[in-house]
Amino acid sequence: MNTKKIAVREGRKEDLPAVLDLIKELAAYERAAQEVINTEAKLQEDFEAGRFKLWVAVDESDIVGMALCYERYSTWKGRCLYLEDIVVRELYRRSGIGSRLFSTLIEYAKAKGYYSLNWQVLDWNEPALNFYKKWKAEIDTTWWNGKIVL
Repeated sequence: MNTKKIAVREGRKEDLPAVLDLIKELAAYERAAQEVINTEAKLQEDFEAGRFKLWVAVDESDIVGMALCYERYSTWKGRCLYLEDIVVRELYRRSGIGSRLFSTLIEYAKAKGYYSLNWQVLDWNEPALNFYKKWKAEIDTTWWNGKIVL
């Protein structure tokens, strides 16, 4: 595999079926495959409504990675970019694609004037933790997540 030929570009509507496959692959990796209830139709609706931004890594015509983010607002800091997921197909991991997607997000966030790029990472996901540490990211372990399913 020649990863130098892999292009990172903004996602398009026609990429969404492959993006949903990547989402499912990530959920399986995170031991939560049964949690994915999103659909291609819902992704398309939300994409067209501008609810999220998407970048994909493409090997010829195959989507092999993606990064999905959206704007959030901090009352203390202002506009922030939230990275919901960054995923690279297992066969393509450890080849620099994740770093290319992540650096694309950082550059986008800087260009758009966001205060920060934020995300969550599972405490047991050592490969992800090590990836973010290479970027000198701050990993905050003091806040707990809360949610109400509606």
